Amino acid sequence: MAYSEAEAKGPDLAAGVPARALADGAMLAGHVGDEAVLLARVGGEVFAVGAVCTHYSGPLAEGILVGDTVRCPWHHACFSLRSGEALRAPALNPIQCWKVETADGRIRVTERLTPPGPRAAPAGAPRSIVIVGGGAAGAAAAEQLRKEGYAGPVTLLMAEPHAPVDRPNLSKDYLAGTAEEAWVTLRPPEFYAEHDITLRAGVEVTALDTDARRVTLAGGETVEYGSCLLATGAEPVHLAIPGADLPHVHYLRTLADSRAIIAGTQTARRAVVIGASFIGLEAAASLRARKLDVTVVAPDRRPLERVLGPELGDFIRGVHEEHGVQFRLGTRPASIAAGSVRLEDGTELPADLVVIGVGVRPRTALAEAAGLALDRGVVVNEFLETSARGVFAAGDIARWPDARSGERIRVEHWVVAERQGQTAARNLLGRRERFDAVPFFWSLHYDVGISYVGHAERWDRIELSGDLAGRNATATYRAGDRILAMAMVYRDRQNLEAEAAMERGDRAALERLARV
Repeated sequence: MAYSEAEAKGPDLAAGVPARALADGAMLAGHVGDEAVLLARVGGEVFAVGAVCTHYSGPLAEGILVGDTVRCPWHHACFSLRSGEALRAPALNPIQCWKVETADGRIRVTERLTPPGPRAAPAGAPRSIVIVGGGAAGAAAAEQLRKEGYAGPVTLLMAEPHAPVDRPNLSKDYLAGTAEEAWVTLRPPEFYAEHDITLRAGVEVTALDTDARRVTLAGGETVEYGSCLLATGAEPVHLAIPGADLPHVHYLRTLADSRAIIAGTQTARRAVVIGASFIGLEAAASLRARKLDVTVVAPDRRPLERVLGPELGDFIRGVHEEHGVQFRLGTRPASIAAGSVRLEDGTELPADLVVIGVGVRPRTALAEAAGLALDRGVVVNEFLETSARGVFAAGDIARWPDARSGERIRVEHWVVAERQGQTAARNLLGRRERFDAVPFFWSLHYDVGISYVGHAERWDRIELSGDLAGRNATATYRAGDRILAMAMVYRDRQNLEAEAAMERGDRAALERLARV
């Protein structure tokens, strides 16, 4: 993405700035020519890097420094100040590094530095690696293997008939009509060939033989592996009601699903969204952006109450109602007809288009048939290894031991899946890296963003601080005296600080953030 005029504002760093203008632990945004550059001082060292996140172009100067890294305030991508490497998803591309000179009391940014090459792969790496699933975890793992210097065969097998896509946008900008389809694809098709990744899209893996170390495809073809990563993701829960298979009824998980809904909006005027989940509500917002009348139907008392609690649930409902969405809560659909949805109480809602978003379930059939240990997902250890030697699992199917809660958890969030894919890639090569990232997700409802760090399936109480009505607030989820998670509205930097505090186990810092 090209730098905008706003992104290149600030001091001319080629001309230099006074050294006293940059305190230890501080950042300063400026420019070199028309390129936005960020200065950062850490422990006496001064770094200069690109000032714009390579994910969605977030302003890194508004983020935080953690050690010798900088983190983006929008979606928590993390970059090395020393190399520019994207260390943590969701950013996949590095930022530019620049040479810095300090003389005569001034800091000057001079020339671009050459990015470092791939690392040397560790001895004893597997002879080949097969990745089953081309979602967040699988795609991130394939890329990370090459960044780690692995030179052996990498095969990425995926059921969808196209290259991996940025799935969150299928319910957001792309569905709303504000992003072109080319922008949704994570990488152009030639990327995989250039990195010697064998991408086989549109294939179904029907069996995994952990003893023979091979997978079988529909049609009988087998692919052998030295090590394997299962990243089969999740699939939508389907409603078993009359009319749920009609042509104007859609689920939303894949690019094909999003395309079909967009096609339906060309003639539809009235839509019913079944399910007040994140997917359902984001789809409702996108359909409103396309000027459809939208009604959301769900059995819950409030949208997202089971995830975010009653206060944020009421707040999100209000945001959607401000944009014209109607809610029918506390009821369920009984049947769907060509032009309507009938509710259990007998109400008929007109509907030219129906979108169902009532949750997903992990796709564990392949793992189960292979005899892997399951517990509401595929059981993995802290290194994301399954019960079978040489087989790892990541993403929506993986249930791992969470050090902060002391429990095994499974999380269905895009950033978590990508980060697990990156960790799994390193561990496929024998690096023995524990997966200990704090779960994070974001959800966008029109212009209102919610950022969530931590994990709280259950809580004793929720404490609010700030001004929720004014869209500047924090919800803190507690169990006893522990903070499990924090959800924030328009508090991007504080959310980053909460993530870092959870990583450090810094209860005092979390308590301070909870009171702001």
